[in-house]
Amino acid sequence: MISIKLLGDCRYSIVDDGASRVFSYRFNTRKSTRTRVSLSNLARTSYRFKCCSASMSVVVEVEEKPKFDAGKAALLVKELRKSFNAGRTRSFEWRVRQLKSIEKMLEEKEKEITEALFKDLSKPGFEAFCEISQVKSSCKLALKELSRWMIPEKVKTSFTTYPSSAEIVSEPLGVVLIISAWNFPFLLSLDPVIGAISAGNAVVLKPSEIAPATSLLLSNFVEEYLDNSAIKVVEGAIDETTALLDQKWDGILYTGSAIVGRIVMAAAAVHLTPVTLELGGKCPAVVDSNSNLQVAVRRIIAGKWACNNGQACTGVDYIITTKEFAPNLIHSLRIELEKFFGKDPLKSKDISRIVSSFHFARLVKLLDEDKVSNKVVFGGQRDEKQLKIAPTILLDVPDDALIMQEEIFGPLVPILTVENLEDSIEVINSKPKPLAAYLFTNDEQLKKAFVQNISSGGMLINDTIIHVVVDGLPFGGVGESGMGSYHGKFSFDAFSHKKAVLYRSFDGDASVRYPPYTPEKQKLLKPLISGNIIAIILALIGWSKD
Repeated sequence: MISIKLLGDCRYSIVDDGASRVFSYRFNTRKSTRTRVSLSNLARTSYRFKCCSASMSVVVEVEEKPKFDAGKAALLVKELRKSFNAGRTRSFEWRVRQLKSIEKMLEEKEKEITEALFKDLSKPGFEAFCEISQVKSSCKLALKELSRWMIPEKVKTSFTTYPSSAEIVSEPLGVVLIISAWNFPFLLSLDPVIGAISAGNAVVLKPSEIAPATSLLLSNFVEEYLDNSAIKVVEGAIDETTALLDQKWDGILYTGSAIVGRIVMAAAAVHLTPVTLELGGKCPAVVDSNSNLQVAVRRIIAGKWACNNGQACTGVDYIITTKEFAPNLIHSLRIELEKFFGKDPLKSKDISRIVSSFHFARLVKLLDEDKVSNKVVFGGQRDEKQLKIAPTILLDVPDDALIMQEEIFGPLVPILTVENLEDSIEVINSKPKPLAAYLFTNDEQLKKAFVQNISSGGMLINDTIIHVVVDGLPFGGVGESGMGSYHGKFSFDAFSHKKAVLYRSFDGDASVRYPPYTPEKQKLLKPLISGNIIAIILALIGWSKD
């Protein structure tokens, strides 16, 4: 709310610096009157005020949005649970309607989504297109396969339960919470929402406040396109997230850092709520001299700098190669990086900015550490005003440096050297398990050893990142990099409970099952329970070893 006191007629304009929009208003007022104007979402951005006359005094009062606290969170969950318990979300028809509405939204609002991603991250148009396309792909797959996913899975029964039949029924968990990340703020919000809807749940989405334009867009679009009695968006930061985590949910999916992942898991433990944690970690890329170096380098660049400028949980965090091969690798990286982003990458339109001044300062701290700053062999340029850092390569940084102790999540890549490439397995295994591990080689024995001896959420041989677009592969971490998985059918399963159902008729009820357990009954019951067919037959015809 804006409160403006006017002393005369004046034209008053508000310029939104962040969105490059101008809102103009003309007020015709009488002396000593007070005009109040309400502008939605004013508190989200900074504004510059212009007045056409010095005779006007302006008093700006920004009215804060009503606080979203634990009480409002509890009321929200209660409303959604009412919808869920009424069976609103369970039908095939409801699920399909919501998925088709998402599909419609993606078609009608692609321009607005692209603009929001640019505003939050200066995300190049093609990267935004890829992010939106992945959501489209998830939606199309769910619409195509949902009827099959919902069919109960038949299971063989044992002789002990004869005559009987059994099946596994996928039922929705209930009311679920999805907390998404800022680096792919659209994809990492809607992709799990598609899975939750497909499984028949009521959903609350909490987008990242670090990507405010996309967060607001998701809030508006979900309200416009989807069933608000069962699907809600809650915007905000720590207070709002804390209020949501205080509630009892039937499932939580969180994407983000391991530090916050622990907080989410601790909150969920209070209510014994199942969690899916999609975290990160230091994803390694091992480069063998026995590989196509140019192709390997291009694919490393695509999975690092051409993917949100390194701000991706599956991005290459560090590279391992031999001391002998390192100069060739660095030379090739230099050539290809200049081809992709030019001599001055800070001016490239094909590279994203760092998301915030906080993360910019964090990355600069990693780069400027005394034991690291002299290890830069390429790049290192930065522009704090634009929040841009150039692709940067470092060679043989100490293992105790900060850059090797935490996930980088930015455009910096250390190269570690070993005597023999087999030693890379030991280096990787000395660190927490990564979300993804990459190997570039033509050596079949090395491929086999890598797959067998490295534990990671996912693995890709001779490429980076693109394994996440294969619907038939689960996407998830292990250990420090997360738990549980989603994508494709795995998204449906992540938000479903697999209920075991056994059907029996009233026929075939044998008295041998019930007390008293006479010796004769036990001669038949023991082989029956153990599944020993021969012993059962012998017991039935009166033969026994006893």
